Amino acid sequence: MKNEMILVLDFGGQYNQLIARRVRECNVYCEVHPNTLSIEKIKEMNPKGIIFTGGPNSVYTDDAASISTEVFKLGVPVLGICYGSQLMAHLLGGKVATAPVSEYGKTEVTIDKPASKLFEGVSAKTICWMSHTDYIAEAPAGFDVSASTPVCPVAAMENEAENLYAVQFHPEVMHTVEGTAMLSNFVYKVCQCAGDWKMDSFVATTIAQLKEKIGDGKVLCALSGGVDSSVAAVLLSKAVGKQLTCVFVDHGLLRKNEGDEVEAVFGPEGRYDVNFIRVNAKDRFYAKLAGVTEPEKKRKIIGEEFIRVFEEEAKKIGKVDFLVQGTIYPDVIESGLGKSAVIKSHHNVGGLPDYVDFKEIVEPLRLLFKDEVRKAGRELGIPEYLVSRQPFPGPGLGIRIIGEVTEEKVKIVQDADAIYREEVAKAGADKNLGQYFAALTNMRSVGVMGDGRTYDYAIALRAVMTSDFMTAESAQLPWEVLHKVTNRIVNEVKGVNRVMYDCTSKPPATIEFE
Repeated sequence: MKNEMILVLDFGGQYNQLIARRVRECNVYCEVHPNTLSIEKIKEMNPKGIIFTGGPNSVYTDDAASISTEVFKLGVPVLGICYGSQLMAHLLGGKVATAPVSEYGKTEVTIDKPASKLFEGVSAKTICWMSHTDYIAEAPAGFDVSASTPVCPVAAMENEAENLYAVQFHPEVMHTVEGTAMLSNFVYKVCQCAGDWKMDSFVATTIAQLKEKIGDGKVLCALSGGVDSSVAAVLLSKAVGKQLTCVFVDHGLLRKNEGDEVEAVFGPEGRYDVNFIRVNAKDRFYAKLAGVTEPEKKRKIIGEEFIRVFEEEAKKIGKVDFLVQGTIYPDVIESGLGKSAVIKSHHNVGGLPDYVDFKEIVEPLRLLFKDEVRKAGRELGIPEYLVSRQPFPGPGLGIRIIGEVTEEKVKIVQDADAIYREEVAKAGADKNLGQYFAALTNMRSVGVMGDGRTYDYAIALRAVMTSDFMTAESAQLPWEVLHKVTNRIVNEVKGVNRVMYDCTSKPPATIEFE
C-alpha cells in the first residue's frame, strides 16, 4: 500500500529538509522536490497537500524562483512558508514589497483569526521565528489576514474556501514555539491526512522489497558501525541472511571499545546471521598519517586508505551482485535540489572499486531522516547503545586531534572522550544534546601535579544542541558535571593537565574541530 504524501516544493530555502522532518514527525510521509517539478508530475504523485519552502530571493525580480499558478487549481491544499507565502501572494494578485522594518529572530505574533484551522489550539500571542526583508503588503482578493506583528501586517493569511494558507514565519524551526502544532493542523485539519507513516510498516515493507529485489544474489555492506550502516545491514540480514557479507574496517580511530561493540553485534557471536569480516588496520593508517598535520590532507589520507582496505577485502569475497550504502534522506537533499545550495556532496562509500561487479547499489534508508533511522533500528531490535550513537565522522578521531595523529594521542582522546560521555550520560545531561565529545588540542602548557611540574596537553570538550546539524548552539552543561569530568580526565588520563569547554556556536565554528 502506498503511503499518503505531503509534497514539499523547494525554492532554495535553507530549512527545506527540516519542513519534511517536522511533517514526518506527525506520522505523515513527506518528500522534498525542486520547484521546477512539472504540474503533470505533481498530479501523478497525488499529494494530500503541498508546502512551499522559503528562499533567498525577492518574488518580484526577473530571476525569482516561481511556479505555475495551475498548482493552486489542483484542489490540493497549499501552505506557503516565508518566501513561499510571498510567492503565493504575488502570483494570486497581492502585493509584495521591501518591508519598512526587517524582522529576524524570535518575534511575538498575534493570531487575528483564532477560528483558523491552521491555528486551532495555538495561543493568541505566540513566539515565531522570522527571517525576512520583504513582506506581504497586501493580501490577494479572497484572503483573510489570520496573523500579524506590529511591523508585519500579514504574518499569515488564508483562503479557506480554496484551502490556501501562508505564513511569513518559519513553523518548522524549534524557535517557533507552537510550530509543530501548526504543521500538524495543516496535515490533519486542512489536508485530512490519516497519519499512516509508521516505522513498523516501513521495516516490514522494506524487508519484503529487498527479498524480491535481491533474490539469491550476493550482497556486500561496508559497515562502519554507525547508525545508518548498522540499520541498513540489519535490514539486509533480515531479508537475505548469509547472502550478506559485512566488511568492518577498524582504522584505529574509533571511540574507546567501539570496534569490539560493533563485532559483538555483527560478529560470529552476535545476533545476526551474516558473514562478518573485521579488518584491524590501525597500523597502516597510523603509518600513512605520520607527520601529517593539515586537516584536509588527513581526511583524504584516511578516506583513500579506507577504500584501499575495502578493495582488498572485496576482492577476496569474489563476485558481488549488490553493494549496500547507508545513504539517508539528508544526504540526498544536501547533495542539491534544483537551485538549493549544495551543502556537501555525499558518496557514502567514498569511492567504489572498479572491479567489483555489482548489478545495483542498494540504499534501503535513502528516504529516511536520522531520527527515523533510529526508530527503524529500534523496531529491528538493534541495541540502544548503537541506535542512539551520536553522529561520528568517517575520519573518526583523526579530525578530533589537532595536528599530527599518533597512537599515543588517539589513546588520550579515546580515554578522555569515554569519561566525558560516561559522566554526561550518568547525570542525564545528554537528553537534548545533538552531539558531545572530547577533542585533543595541539596546545601544551605547564601544570602542577603532586609536587611536580608537568608540561602536558589540553583537552577541549564540546557539546551542542542542534536539530539539523547545519547550525548549532553550544550547550550550557551543568557546572558540577563539567567539574567532575575535568577532575577525572586530569587524574585518569596520562598526558593531560588542562581541560577547556568550547562555547562557540555554528557558525562561526563547525561542530567538529577539523
